[in-house]
Amino acid sequence: MINTALRLPAPEIEALLQGRIIAVMPNKFITPGREFALCPADASINLLPVEQYYRSNFLPIAQSTFAQLNSQGVLIQPQQISLLSDEEQLKLPLLAYETVLVKAWANCELCQIINNAESLVALSHLTIWTKKGLQEILTQRHNIFLAYLRVYQLPKSIEVAIKSNSLFISLPQSLNVSQENPVLNDRTFAQRKHQLEKLEPPLYPELEELQSAIASLAISQPAAKQLDNDIKVFLGWSSDKLIKQPDANLAWINDIAKLGDRSIELEEKKTNYQAGTDFENIARQSLEFLGFKVENAFKGGAGGLDLFCSKPYPIVCECKAGRLIPSGTVEELIKLGGMHLGADKFLDSAKLVMGPGKPSTDILKAAQKWKVSIINAMTLQKLVQLKAKYPGAINLVELQQYLEPGQIDYKIDEYIDKVEREIKLRSHIIQLVKKHLEKTGDRDVGVDALHIAYIYDHPPQPLMPQNLYEILIELSSPLTGYLGRIKSSNWNSDRFYFLRDLPIN
Repeated sequence: MINTALRLPAPEIEALLQGRIIAVMPNKFITPGREFALCPADASINLLPVEQYYRSNFLPIAQSTFAQLNSQGVLIQPQQISLLSDEEQLKLPLLAYETVLVKAWANCELCQIINNAESLVALSHLTIWTKKGLQEILTQRHNIFLAYLRVYQLPKSIEVAIKSNSLFISLPQSLNVSQENPVLNDRTFAQRKHQLEKLEPPLYPELEELQSAIASLAISQPAAKQLDNDIKVFLGWSSDKLIKQPDANLAWINDIAKLGDRSIELEEKKTNYQAGTDFENIARQSLEFLGFKVENAFKGGAGGLDLFCSKPYPIVCECKAGRLIPSGTVEELIKLGGMHLGADKFLDSAKLVMGPGKPSTDILKAAQKWKVSIINAMTLQKLVQLKAKYPGAINLVELQQYLEPGQIDYKIDEYIDKVEREIKLRSHIIQLVKKHLEKTGDRDVGVDALHIAYIYDHPPQPLMPQNLYEILIELSSPLTGYLGRIKSSNWNSDRFYFLRDLPIN
C-alpha cells in the first residue's frame, strides 16, 4: 500500500515510462527502498527554462508533455453566500488547482550523491539533461541527488488534485500496487544501472538521435511506430518483446488465394468478369513483393506474355484462373515466351504456371518435358506470407533450386518448412544467450560456454561450436541486432550478449 507520491517534472515521468532514463534528480536525498507514486509537476519545479534544461533530442517531448499538463489545470469560483440579498456580493478571486493523472509508481533502488563537476558531461550523455542544467543544480544545491527508480505501470491511471508544492505529497487514498508491470525487466534495469553508476558512454548515440527524430512520427504512422519500438528495445529503453503488428498495407496478401477461388466460382457461373486479370495483377504484386524484378513490358492480354521477371534470374510466368489449368497452357507459354523473348532467352529462363486449378495429365507430361513448374495460388500466398512475417527470410536464389518440373506445391512447402526451422533455431539461440546471462549474472558469454549450455537445453538440432559461432555472428550483425558482440583475437574468444528477442508467432 502506497500513500505518498513523489512530484517530478512531467517530462521526466514520461521519460521513465519510455525507459529513456532510470534516474531522476530530487532536491533532497531519498532513502533506498522507499516506495511512492509518481506525480507530474509543471515546469516551475525546474531551475532553468525548458530549452536550457533538457537536451535537444528530448526537448520536443518535454515541451509537448508540459503543454499537455498545463491543459489539465482547473479554475474555480469559490461559492459565495450573502445574508443580505439586496446588497451587492463581494467578488472573491478565482482559485486554481491542478488535477493530474498518476500512471506509475516506483521503488528507489539507489540514491547517488554527485558533486564532481567533471562527471557532468558523461552524466548528460546518459540522461535527458543538458550539462548547463546539471551545472546549475550543482551550483545552487552543491550536490546532485541521483535517485535510481525501478518504475512500474499502474493498471489504471488515477486522478490526483495537487494542492502542495512539496517534494512528497499525500495521496487522497492509499494505493494498492504490484510489481506485475515493470517498465524494464530485472536484467535490463541492472545493465542500465551499472552503466549509469560507472558513467559508461552510451553505446549507440546515433540510434538515440534517430529515435528522437522519429518519435513524433510514431504517434500517427504505424511503420514509424514499429521502428520506434524496435530502436527502444535495441537501446535497452524497453524490455518488451518485438511483436510485429499486422500491417494494414499488407492486407492484400490474404486475397491471393481468394481471388483464385473467386475465378473458379465466376467461371462456373459463366459470368463475364475479369477474374483472370485480377488474379494476374495480384500474382504480379506477389512476385514483386518477394523480390523479383517484374518487367512492365509484359502485361498479358491477347497474344501477350503474362509476366516476365528479369532478376535475380529470368523467370517466365503464366497465370491461369479457373478450376482446371487448360490443356494447352504449356504450349501457350512456350509459344508466347519464344515469340516475345527469343528462343535462347526463353530456354534459359525458369518457367512457372500459377493458378487455383488442378493441372490435367497432359499438362503434367508437357511440364516435365519443357521443365515448367506449376504452383497453386495458396502456395504463392504462403510464400508471400512468410516474406511479410520475416522480411529477410526468403532467398530467391536458393528458392530456384525448388522450381522443379511439374506440380511443385510440396517442394515449396519443403522450402518454407526449412526456412521456418532455421528461424526457430536462431530464436532458440537468442533465448539461450538471454537465459544463460540471467542465470549466471554475467554481462556476456563465450562460444564454448554457450555451446555447453546449448547441448543441455533441448537443442532443435546438433551444432558444432564453429556452426554455433557462425550463427552468433549472423545474429550480432548490425543489420540484425539480436545479439551484441565483443570481438577478440580469435573466433572462440569472442563474447556475445543479448539485445532483443526474435519472436516466433
